[in-house]
Amino acid sequence: MTFTGTENYIASRELQIAVNAAVLLEKPLLVKGEPGTGKTLLAHEIADAMKKKIITWHIKSTTKAQQGLYEYDAVSRLRDSQLGSEKVHDIANYIKKGKLWEAFDADEQVVLLIDEIDKADIEFPNDLLLELDKMEFYCYELQKTIKAKKRPIVIITSNNEKELPDAFLRRCLFHYIRFPDRSLMQQIVDVHYPGLQEELVDNAMNIFYRLRELKGIKKRPGTSELLDWIKLLTMETLQEGELKSVDLKTKYPPHISALLKNEHDWETLYNPNRRY
Repeated sequence: MTFTGTENYIASRELQIAVNAAVLLEKPLLVKGEPGTGKTLLAHEIADAMKKKIITWHIKSTTKAQQGLYEYDAVSRLRDSQLGSEKVHDIANYIKKGKLWEAFDADEQVVLLIDEIDKADIEFPNDLLLELDKMEFYCYELQKTIKAKKRPIVIITSNNEKELPDAFLRRCLFHYIRFPDRSLMQQIVDVHYPGLQEELVDNAMNIFYRLRELKGIKKRPGTSELLDWIKLLTMETLQEGELKSVDLKTKYPPHISALLKNEHDWETLYNPNRRY
């Protein structure tokens, strides 16, 4: 089965090729792109399109690679030994499986999402080289090697907050999700809000793309902001031509807070001396 997008996810031709190549070559797919371009959603839609279970590992700044494999609860075992519990004789009772082990242990192929890998420290990707390459790891407590029953489809996302090691990149296929052009964005809006008045969508996108081109903006509005904004616009009665008449130099669109998300960008927009 090949991935061509879904009813809820419009995938460019380049993205479709990247996903299908990763599935065919059985390599992790590293996906980068602006926030709001659908990196995380991609893994969920791949799972939906291919009728597979998804296992999600959200990475934080404090996440360690070992947590994705397993964690040994020595404290609980010590407590149980003091209480005379029978559980203490089987060390497996104190092994908590991580997301990678869960994916490796699945009887059917799953989609494994490692989300925002760049949030962890620089050694995190290097600590997963063998596991992602060979799809196996050694559990010292159980003294056995854990191998994937079915090699998972691995999707890794990054917001480019830090550079990833070359050794890690060599083991991945790569795709950068470019921000949708107007034609693709129109398709995305149509998927989420079918049947909207053409004039409203056209005027909303005119303002949206003008805001993205505004000089000095630090957090340009993304796809999710546009969809939220359009939803707000449809929930109230706009005067005829209200959006069309908006000139960002003198007049501001309704519900601008849905598009601009920090005080710097608000000040940039409201600065009478700003340049376009």
